[in-house]
Amino acid sequence: MKIELAKTEVIHFVGIGGIGMNGLAIIMKGMGFRIQGSDSSINKNIENLKKKKIKIFYGHKKSNIRDSTILVVSSAIKKNNSEYIEAKKKKIPIYKRGEMLGHIVSLMKNIVVAGSHGKTTTTSLISSIFAKSNIDPTIINGGILNAFKNSAKLGKSNWCILESDESDGSFLNLPPTYSIVTNLDLEHLDYYKSLKNLKKSFISFINKTPSFGKSFICMDDKNNRSVIPKLKNKNFLTYGTNKNSNFRIVNISQNTNYSKFDLRINLPGKKHRFIRDLKIPLNGLHNIRNATAASAVSLIVGISKDLIRSGLKNFKGVQRRFSFLFKYRGSVFIDDYAHHPTEIKEVLSGVKDVYKKRKIICIFQPHRISRLTNLRKEFAKSFKKADEVILCPIYKAGENNKIKINYDNFAKEIIKNSNVKLILINDQYDLSKYIKQCVYSQNIVIGMGAGSISNWMKMIPNLI
Repeated sequence: MKIELAKTEVIHFVGIGGIGMNGLAIIMKGMGFRIQGSDSSINKNIENLKKKKIKIFYGHKKSNIRDSTILVVSSAIKKNNSEYIEAKKKKIPIYKRGEMLGHIVSLMKNIVVAGSHGKTTTTSLISSIFAKSNIDPTIINGGILNAFKNSAKLGKSNWCILESDESDGSFLNLPPTYSIVTNLDLEHLDYYKSLKNLKKSFISFINKTPSFGKSFICMDDKNNRSVIPKLKNKNFLTYGTNKNSNFRIVNISQNTNYSKFDLRINLPGKKHRFIRDLKIPLNGLHNIRNATAASAVSLIVGISKDLIRSGLKNFKGVQRRFSFLFKYRGSVFIDDYAHHPTEIKEVLSGVKDVYKKRKIICIFQPHRISRLTNLRKEFAKSFKKADEVILCPIYKAGENNKIKINYDNFAKEIIKNSNVKLILINDQYDLSKYIKQCVYSQNIVIGMGAGSISNWMKMIPNLI
């Protein structure tokens, strides 16, 4: 007799087109759940879900959940959403994505990657190492891995590698066996209100590490260092360039094709040792740190040095993480997800270190009014390693609050604090026109942002 998992349940995802919701829906469909969902717009994630025979409703209306027995909502869904209201009225159980994810992975051995920046790349690097080790983990990521053209994959082993989402605090529902904290930064302040509250949540998260697991904390980040003395659970190891790190990065060299480095390993009660000649097809110290986190957790779970080297060297990358798009008149055009001042500085610093003589043009689209308002001064100082900034209109991401800052004045602040040439544009047509008229040979042109800028960048060849 064949028993089907949750045969009577119909699980409806509100906002199923989001990268995190999309991944969870794919995993649950693969596990045998009956999945459907709705979204206000069509994107590649939606098309991918349709190929997997998941029923999709376009737009949000209460009739969509007529047959649903469980609702899963993304953090972007507001409480005035018609499906959310109808579910409340019908007393249908409602779960945040993080809550449902916690239930789904509760019986697996989980490596949970948390932090303000670098989570997607770190998760992907661990996945690459595990793939080389023939472990076949379940993967739930915040970006599309080039290796299998998706953000999620149901594996055959009982291992799960997943990127957490701390935006609404629901990452505390995840049961980590091993965890990584890349850094802590002023992000998602609409939920946390202060850095102090954000730190409290991460302290709770790290303290959940079981005795048979381990947490890995980057010592290069000042906010991480401030959290460490407050941890009740001392079951953690550290990594970074910091001399006190358990996994210390040394002997760094970088060129246009890869970064190379060694790890000096100093574990309690053991003689120090090295993993030498680690290579990643990525630039920037931030990515070397991400690779170190991936190497550290892989080594501790028992993966050999040779397999770690091979997994890193053969990493296929993640879409929208310094992704090559095209060349035009000798200039190289890049697509990147950086949408926070720290991310912008790290990406530009990595580019400057490698492409020393090339002019760097940054096309920046601010994402969310609230983020720009809260971090206005930090954004103004984040473009110092660029030569020119093309500033796009704000991508509101569903926020309806009014812009409280004068945009022209914000542009002037960038010019003053980052010492760059700046051009203001209105839309993708302005952007393409400027590229055609003013951008010539030997530039590195990077589109940055979490909104529509990626599509704008991809449209340039057709518009010019």
